[in-house]
Amino acid sequence: MKSFPTKVDINTKELIQHFKACATAFFKWTVFGIIIGLICGTVGAGFAKSIEAVTALRTAQPWLIYLLPVGGIATVILYRLCRVSGVGITDVFESVRTSKSVHVTLAPAVFLSAVITHLLGGSAGKEGAALQLGSSIASLMGKIFKLGEKTRHILTMAGMGALFSAVFGTPLGAAIFALEVISVGHICSAAIFPCLVSSITSYCVSSFFGVHAERFNISAIPEMNFGTVWKVAVIAICSAFVARAFCSALHHTEEIFAKLFKNEFLRITIGGVIIILLTLLVNTRDYNGGGIEIINRIFETGEVRYEAFLLKIIFTAITVGAGFKGGEIVPTLFIGATFGAAAATIIGLNPALGAAIGMSALFCSVTNCPITSIVLSIELFGTGSMVFCALAAATSFLLSGSTGLYAAQRRVFSKYTEERIRQK
Repeated sequence: MKSFPTKVDINTKELIQHFKACATAFFKWTVFGIIIGLICGTVGAGFAKSIEAVTALRTAQPWLIYLLPVGGIATVILYRLCRVSGVGITDVFESVRTSKSVHVTLAPAVFLSAVITHLLGGSAGKEGAALQLGSSIASLMGKIFKLGEKTRHILTMAGMGALFSAVFGTPLGAAIFALEVISVGHICSAAIFPCLVSSITSYCVSSFFGVHAERFNISAIPEMNFGTVWKVAVIAICSAFVARAFCSALHHTEEIFAKLFKNEFLRITIGGVIIILLTLLVNTRDYNGGGIEIINRIFETGEVRYEAFLLKIIFTAITVGAGFKGGEIVPTLFIGATFGAAAATIIGLNPALGAAIGMSALFCSVTNCPITSIVLSIELFGTGSMVFCALAAATSFLLSGSTGLYAAQRRVFSKYTEERIRQK
């Protein structure tokens, strides 16, 4: 007589299959996470060291800024030789959502062009280049191992997080940023483990090569009471509107440059000339490059110029709008730190704490990544200011509306309700 499997037999079989699936996924993403972490950590360390070296050279040789238009022309030629003209962060975002992949030659193009921008005094950061480098490396790995589309999407996020981690020295924030930045209100849970593995591995590699992780010390953190909280709220609310102004300046400046100067060689040359003239006009080099040294100065001395945040917005909008390569996150942190410190000085708060609050609020507003902002604040400033920075990030996130650096960022859920946003 034929016997039928019992309920216990069926459950045992399902349990074994489930265990095999879990073990396979664990092994697969551990291996891929470590591989991409090792590669991105090495490349990221080289990139970070290069940016550090050319920044020191530019500081020692101020005349290099007069070569900025020449560097712009070199950037355009480089992108054309690598056949990635017009390719940027938008393509990275699309590669996570569609079958489109990032061209592997984007890596050398963005690496060298970002170094050129920093060497010659363009006002840009390094995260844009880091995200593009990471996605390009991940895309190459996907082709080598002949991975499926869904796997490549996760691998791309892991690559983005790994390069971000290597360059900034914030492994947890980098991993969460790669998960959170693609779609507002939605996180791919399947990518959490590989992103963490790749980011932590990359951080260890870059640390081994001597990349310095940015950390900022807040000397005196006040007690949490209504008097302090309202001051934090004021800075956060104002930061949301500064973020709107910054993003609007970036997008509109790019549109104006593209409309006035159809030829990209002319466009980037004019942009370089304007940056030179502005630098001479303000009679300081504080707004050239990323500006980490200015942020450090605020935390060390509490000194800040009240107009610094506005000038950085102008310098960065022109640099990026004209076509120079780099990123907007470090300028965002500069703007947040200078605005927050200036506002704190006016309302009677520790300038260093004000800078931390401003950095958290601005970063959250322009990236629409509240969880990343909170985690980054802990990695950058420690736990003492955690609640203040979290409040600032949440407040600015709510008030910044549809503001954002990345046009390709998809909004899945509303910031104000649980309503899902219909995509056109």
